[in-house]
Amino acid sequence: MTNGQPGLRERKKAATREALGWAALRLAVERGLENVRVEDIAAAAGVSPRTYNNYFSSKAEAIVSRHRDRILRAAEALRGRPAEEPLWEALTHSLVAPYVGAPEGPDPRWTAAVRLLLREPALQAELIRGGAAVRTELAAAVAARTGTDADRDLYPKLVASAALSALQVANEHYLTADPVVPFQPLFTEALRQLAAGLPDPSQA
Repeated sequence: MTNGQPGLRERKKAATREALGWAALRLAVERGLENVRVEDIAAAAGVSPRTYNNYFSSKAEAIVSRHRDRILRAAEALRGRPAEEPLWEALTHSLVAPYVGAPEGPDPRWTAAVRLLLREPALQAELIRGGAAVRTELAAAVAARTGTDADRDLYPKLVASAALSALQVANEHYLTADPVVPFQPLFTEALRQLAAGLPDPSQA
C-alpha cells in the first residue's frame, strides 16, 4: 500500500473476492443454494476451487461477503471524510457510496428470488455472525470521528447500530416494494430520517 492506497496485489485480491461473492449470489439465486457447488462458483469467477477456499469457508460466507465488504469500505471512507463535515452527512455519504450505480429498476424476478434465498438458515446465521464484526468496525470509525470511545461509550455503538438497521430496513423495503424502487435513494432517505431524529410523521 502506498500513500494510503491499496497496491496492485491488494486490488487484485479485492477484485477476486468481489467476483467470487457475486458469482455465489448469482448462482444461488438462479439455482437455489443447495444446488450450487464450490466448483461452480469458482468456475463462474474464473478461478480454481483452491483459490475459492483461500477466501471463503462456506457458500453462505461468500454470498454475504458483498454486503459485509460494502460496510467495511464505508467505515474506512468515513475516517477519510472532511473533519468539518457533520457526522450524519459524512456517514450518509460513506454508507451510500458503495451502492452508486446500482440498477434503478431491479428485475422483480431477481428480488423475489433473493427474498427466498435470504430465508436460508445458513445465510441468516452468516448475516448475524458478520453483522457483529461490521458493527464493531463502523462504531470504531464513528468513535474516531467524534472523539468517543468505541468500547466504553454508548454513542458510537448506537450510531453504528442505527445506521445498520436503516440499511437492513431499506433493503427489506427494496426487496418487497411493488412497484420496484431504486435502492440508493431509499437508503439515503432512511438515513436522512435517522439524522433528523425520526420525527413523528403524524405531527408533520
